[in-house]
Amino acid sequence: MSEYAPFSQKQTDYISKCLQDEYWLSVAEGGKRASKNIINIIAWCTIIENHPDKLHLAAGVSVATAKLNIIDSDGFGVLNYFKGRCRQGKYQDKDAVIIQTVTGEKIVLISGGGKNGDERFIKGLTLGSVYISEVNECAQSFVKEVFDRTLSSSKRKLLFDLNPKAELHWFYAEILNVHQDNNLKIRDYGLNYEHFTIADNLSLSDEKIRKALISYDKKSVWYQRDILGLRKNAEGVIYSGFCIDNQYEDGLNWREDGTGGPDLNLYYTRWYTIDYGTINPFACLEIVEQTIERVTKYYVVDEYYYDSKKHNKQKTDAEYADDLKKFIGDKRYSGIIIDPSAASFKAELRKRSLKAREADDLINADNEVLNGIRLVSTLLHVLKLFVNKRKCPNLLKEFPAYIWNVKSAERGVEEPVKESDHCLDALRYWAKTIVKYFKA
Repeated sequence: MSEYAPFSQKQTDYISKCLQDEYWLSVAEGGKRASKNIINIIAWCTIIENHPDKLHLAAGVSVATAKLNIIDSDGFGVLNYFKGRCRQGKYQDKDAVIIQTVTGEKIVLISGGGKNGDERFIKGLTLGSVYISEVNECAQSFVKEVFDRTLSSSKRKLLFDLNPKAELHWFYAEILNVHQDNNLKIRDYGLNYEHFTIADNLSLSDEKIRKALISYDKKSVWYQRDILGLRKNAEGVIYSGFCIDNQYEDGLNWREDGTGGPDLNLYYTRWYTIDYGTINPFACLEIVEQTIERVTKYYVVDEYYYDSKKHNKQKTDAEYADDLKKFIGDKRYSGIIIDPSAASFKAELRKRSLKAREADDLINADNEVLNGIRLVSTLLHVLKLFVNKRKCPNLLKEFPAYIWNVKSAERGVEEPVKESDHCLDALRYWAKTIVKYFKA
């Protein structure tokens, strides 16, 4: 069994309350890397060990996420806690972990809850206890069903963890705020709530925390949420950290101080990323990735942009494909990233042999919006991403005009205003598909 790092007094108190009979709902909220997941796992496994009921539930956005965050959890999950006394298998055709405890055999069902309709997988069940990781990423209908499925428990226990969202997010308005109000008004109501930040994680050295902190723009919504663990509405300019330091002069190669563009005389990788539009503008960015002296940087070196409304002429897929063939020319490249829905345009690109030279086909873009925006924001802040001042005028125009949707925020929904975003969408596709994540 893997050994856990020491716990702070706040973490110890939270775990202790989870185990006390008077607390039936335990919620750990706060920033990333704050050990919320680990302390909930330890508390929940202890509950299962002594619980009189047989059936329990581990849930996340998907079955895979639940397994990753709760069952495995980097070797510190349920399988570690019950090592030698459990096995993975099926229970009534559902993914499960079968555990031998001091109070008999227990079944931990594993479920995804990220989509409306996922609640059908747990309807009709009587659950002794439930742990949902990243509960505010799950569907509202699923979370409410979890409350119903535990009403008949012999010892009702619900454990949640979550990273902060906008203040008007449904989980706060419909669930957490309601229970927090009840906890204030009703004696011995039974809510155990605690807030954690990265500073509460004693397994992280000061150096690791420092590296994590410098990767964030302190003015960004991500810093407010991920580091400070605050419920913060996304508002204003999305890429507020984009500045003159993220731009480079055309023809100025890499220099030892880290400024300048890529040195194309040295090894590099080139990508093309496309935001496909017919009525809306069509954008394609040329991006170069280069590592010099163990430092990797990314450069948007050129753009193709066509606005059919501005030119009073709508181009066909074939015409766009011809334009891209000229734009790319005989340059060496590793792949073309494109929205998966652009099926007809992909066919035109294939006809012209425009695809990855090192792959069999075009690369479908990962179109996850919020995490894509977060990644681009981080790359800009840590000066890993640069834009050619002269060759990318449309991309440069979009940065200050790309803003959060205020009306959506009033409904607790986070999304950008769908204007001035075509080059930035292409940039986000590339970041989320190729870079995937950034580690300080």
